[in-house]
Amino acid sequence: MSVRRNGLWVLFAIFFFVAIYFHEGESLFISQGKYPAGKLLVWLVFISFLAYSVYCSTKENIFRTIRAIYPLHWARQIGIDLYLGLGVAMFIIYLNEGSILVLVFWLVPIILFANLAVLLYLAMNYDSIVSHFL
Repeated sequence: MSVRRNGLWVLFAIFFFVAIYFHEGESLFISQGKYPAGKLLVWLVFISFLAYSVYCSTKENIFRTIRAIYPLHWARQIGIDLYLGLGVAMFIIYLNEGSILVLVFWLVPIILFANLAVLLYLAMNYDSIVSHFL
């Protein structure tokens, strides 16, 4: 594993522990809301996706892969689709938190780690987000 890939995972670990440390409000792992199984499911999806992402990083270099597929139109379309979805997720974070400062904290990790960061936010704030829709 190269230093660059290790550096990204170290950066993600730091972000993860800072997010957990400064998290306030609902319990991290136990839901007090109407659909408690959902919180466990989101944590399982997050852990599974994180494990698969780490596994993939041991098999291929993400930067070389992106460089190889970028010339393909569908690769660019998938990238645009991904970041449009992340924009929606950031808007939901802003609506849930009501704070630009919290959004700024999540902005860089979401840009760098995409859905890993979004899944972490959803797992940590599941009850709060679900309550907005009920």
